[in-house]
Amino acid sequence: MGKPDKFPEQSQKQPGKEHKMNPVPEVIRKNYQGSDKLKNKIAFITGGDSGIGRSVAVHFAREGANIAIIYVEENEDAKHTKELVEKEGKQCLLLQGDVKEKKFCKEAIKKCVETYGGVDIVVNNAAVQFPKDNIEDISEEQLHTTFQTNIYPYFHIVKAALPHLKEKGVFINTASVTAYRGSGHLLDYSSTKGAIVTFTRSLAKMLAEKKIRVNGVAPGPIWTPLIPATFNNVSDFGQDTLLGRAGQPSEVAPAYVFLASEDSSYMTGQFLHVNGGELVGA
Repeated sequence: MGKPDKFPEQSQKQPGKEHKMNPVPEVIRKNYQGSDKLKNKIAFITGGDSGIGRSVAVHFAREGANIAIIYVEENEDAKHTKELVEKEGKQCLLLQGDVKEKKFCKEAIKKCVETYGGVDIVVNNAAVQFPKDNIEDISEEQLHTTFQTNIYPYFHIVKAALPHLKEKGVFINTASVTAYRGSGHLLDYSSTKGAIVTFTRSLAKMLAEKKIRVNGVAPGPIWTPLIPATFNNVSDFGQDTLLGRAGQPSEVAPAYVFLASEDSSYMTGQFLHVNGGELVGA
């Protein structure tokens, strides 16, 4: 599909539904060739029903992995992700629940292990954002929701998954370009993404002796359901990048494949910046 410079006006309520987007995001390039980089691996992905998470699930499946995804309420999107994964000849376990709940995170990992016999790759990806131009407008409730959704589950998921990961296991965490250059209208969101960067670097040091790698991806403006569910005006979304447009999930997911596979065997504690050309610090 083409990659539009501008998007039609549209709006949704959070968490957003991919099947209602115009245009629908590109999940995977037609010419993307899998090469068994993740053959016989088990991948667990939070926020895997749509957007970047869906694209990662389908790319992982094309590379040979069976998939388990967490989603909140987007049943139609989750069902379609399952269909896309199964079209690649792999299995997809759907786990509906709220990652803010520690008990659910633990149960989801347990269900994945019971279903597939283990877990090899964990992708922490689920997130919310609520733009506010002034700090005075960020309520205590919003602050708690953002942190409890965007960073707390990373701790819960890792603690639950770690006993099941063997040597060469992988954690991949989704941060954001806002963690590196800040965002005046996403103060609480960018703060959680900065925390994810530090979490990733610290966890990498903690798990190095276990031969478990921890890396992350810091996307820029990517066309996902979170965008029309967040902003009133999406027509200019992503146009301020060097490439002059927003990215598609299909352009981000291969970075996760790289970090999940042995192609990145000498990398840990690092972030890949898929952001349309914005130069940021390491």
